[in-house]
Amino acid sequence: MKRIWIIIFFSVLFVAFVIVWNKSYWSGLEESYVPVEKEKPHPYLPIDRGVFSGSERGLRYEEMPYDEAHQRSLETYYDNRAYDGAPPSIPHPVKEERSMGSVTCLQCHKSGGFVSKFDAYAPITPHPEMINCRQCHVTKKTEALFVKTEFIKKEHASVGNNNALPGSPPVVPHHIQMRENCLSCHAGPAAPAEIRVTHPQRENCMQCHVLKMQEVTDREMNTTKFNLP
Repeated sequence: MKRIWIIIFFSVLFVAFVIVWNKSYWSGLEESYVPVEKEKPHPYLPIDRGVFSGSERGLRYEEMPYDEAHQRSLETYYDNRAYDGAPPSIPHPVKEERSMGSVTCLQCHKSGGFVSKFDAYAPITPHPEMINCRQCHVTKKTEALFVKTEFIKKEHASVGNNNALPGSPPVVPHHIQMRENCLSCHAGPAAPAEIRVTHPQRENCMQCHVLKMQEVTDREMNTTKFNLP
């Protein structure tokens, strides 16, 4: 009987040895590998991502009849800003005075559309991912806190033929920081009629329309680059 237990004991040791050796052997043959992500992040730069973010609405804008009775003008568009490039103020009463906006603002300004309460079309925000809306956008309440000053607004971008060459696409006459989604201002029923684009279905606006650096003239750029007098 004792011999049987000794045989069983050594048999168990032998089986354990085989299992450990086998595992160690196959681990030594295991090849290295590089993990591959199934979904890669979008290669667009942040500034480019904004250009494409509203492109899915381009075809709808092309087929959409415009409501002339409720369309905005470019004068109204600029009057709603403290200066050229400033965030537009909120031209209507807000639901909660002390809120930061977010869901309350995005109810109308994430996708746009007609708001019967204000009898107007809600412009689409070009940056719906920034939910603290009232960090930059303020309501118009100047009667009690502010007084009139001699501040003069900077001349805003003009509308017209600013082509770089005859027949070339118009250049973008303003900076696009926070305004990368071109269609939010240049297409749809809330777009000012003067700057409404005729081809909203072409989603890559910056493929043809380039920025115009307003602060630096062509002569200044050339003298700086080539060190001319």
